Amino acid sequence: MVNVLMQEVMMKKIVLFMISIAMLAACTPYKNLQDMKNMRTDLKYPYEVKYAPVNDDIELAYVDEGEGEHTIVFIHGLGSYLPAWKKNIEVLKNDYRCIAVDLPGYGKSTKNPHSGMMTFYADVMAQFLDYLEIDKAVFAGHSMGGQISMVMALEHPEKVEKLVLVSPAGFERFTEGQKDWFRDVMTLKGVKLTTVDAIETNLAYNFYNLPDDAQFMITDRIAMRHADDFDHYCYDVVRSVHGMVDQPVIDKLDQIKQPVLILFGENDNLIPNRYLNPGKTYDVAIVGDEKIPDSKLVMVPKCGHFLQFEKPEVLNSEIKAFVR
Repeated sequence: MVNVLMQEVMMKKIVLFMISIAMLAACTPYKNLQDMKNMRTDLKYPYEVKYAPVNDDIELAYVDEGEGEHTIVFIHGLGSYLPAWKKNIEVLKNDYRCIAVDLPGYGKSTKNPHSGMMTFYADVMAQFLDYLEIDKAVFAGHSMGGQISMVMALEHPEKVEKLVLVSPAGFERFTEGQKDWFRDVMTLKGVKLTTVDAIETNLAYNFYNLPDDAQFMITDRIAMRHADDFDHYCYDVVRSVHGMVDQPVIDKLDQIKQPVLILFGENDNLIPNRYLNPGKTYDVAIVGDEKIPDSKLVMVPKCGHFLQFEKPEVLNSEIKAFVR
């Protein structure tokens, strides 16, 4: 009887050991990840990618899906790329022409040194519309893409029908000292040397509850560290941060005349910047909502900063009601 019990205990230990090994293997999904040689050629996108030579220096990668009376142009956020909108395009393309771009320096688009200023990106988007012969479009921007969309409405109002601002940057006010802090913290070396653990943590921080199907963003970001155009990407990320703090829009929001839909996750960990401006996301959101003359604010519960991916059904529904 004792021998039997000892055998059972031993078997349980062996089973637990095997489970532990399996769990350990599951926790290292990037061990055999194939390095990316070039972001333009090796990144995999859910739709056919096209290229627009908007000027002599920049060729924008974009996807163009669906047809409809209204065209929606989707602009991603800092460090991101156009696949971030795939859950929205998949639904909205049934009613609208949906165009998502990789900003200069990101994804499959040209990676040349540039200022990173919000006006630079807005001017490129205006050239992009001209290339596609689109007179006016609805601009949907996430985070930094939201700030770019607002600058687009200010600098090129004739090309903007409406704005959809998803967890937008640009509603916070920063002192000159705080702007210097951003410039000091965001360095080329710092972006280049971001570890795998930090990449995972950073992306998870964008969500209230990280969806399983967001894993591709982590995988892509880790793989691209060895791409031959990665240094240019890192440079553009740094310049973009400088551009956001150097060209604030907080004091120009009352000049936006187009109808504006604003959405924030109630559990946004990035807005406000908790290190510099302790407070609640709603406190920032309501500032923007009150300053923009024709706006509607939607706060989404149990949702983080990456609203369009975490709660796509909410955003898609709100856009359908807003863009008619």
